[in-house]
Amino acid sequence: MNGSANAPAKTIVITGGTDGMGRELARIHLDRGDTVVVVGRDAAKAAGLPGAEFIAADLSLVSENLRVLEQINARYPVVDALVLCARYFRSTRFVTAEGVEGTFALEYLSRFLLGHGLNEPGVIVNVSGPGVPMGRIHWDDLMLERGYEGVAAQMQAGRANDLLGVDYAARHAARRTSYVLINPGPVATSFAGEYDAATAAHVADLKRHGRPVRDGVEPIGARIDAPPTAPLTAFARFAPIGLDDPSFDPDAAGRLHDLTRRLLHRLGH
Repeated sequence: MNGSANAPAKTIVITGGTDGMGRELARIHLDRGDTVVVVGRDAAKAAGLPGAEFIAADLSLVSENLRVLEQINARYPVVDALVLCARYFRSTRFVTAEGVEGTFALEYLSRFLLGHGLNEPGVIVNVSGPGVPMGRIHWDDLMLERGYEGVAAQMQAGRANDLLGVDYAARHAARRTSYVLINPGPVATSFAGEYDAATAAHVADLKRHGRPVRDGVEPIGARIDAPPTAPLTAFARFAPIGLDDPSFDPDAAGRLHDLTRRLLHRLGH
């Protein structure tokens, strides 16, 4: 990350900021003197980031996301960057107390709520997997009630975030916010989750061969330091991904937005 030590201080909000890439990003910006708000579940891990403001929250719950938004919007009228990193892998299907499949809730629905609900951040950096060809939306089974598989849940969340970026940019083109989708590639991060034996072995291999976390966050930091001027951009690390890729179909993006709004209405929000 090449930000100047003399650059104006920024206000950065990071979900999943107590672990892995989110934590490294928080540490770098704290060292620069930026205001860093970390949202996560583990206060003990947050204690290792002196100077950060920690908001304890279970972001798989809609009610918790709304509480976080209220708190941040009240305290920080200007947020320079919202970085969406929170993830948690589950080999076994999990349903939240609100009745939402856990991966969809944490890795998509939370990002939808925080992105749309925060007071016009300068840039939203959604760390997901833009353009990954095997990801798809299970339109007739968003909650994956039929034949759940952990990787399929992750892939659906990744594609949902592609579509979230497309729809957000279309709806808010006149705002100052630029929306960035980033695939950081293989990174030896913490890979928080609950894994079956076969998937755990794959994760162990990724940790052995992935980039160091500090290298992994470089493309994220670059977009914070110099937000793109376009309403929506996507990157595989530093390489731009063309938005004509089928992953970014605007009709599918609008369809998912409408389904999400109906889901939130059913949940009482």
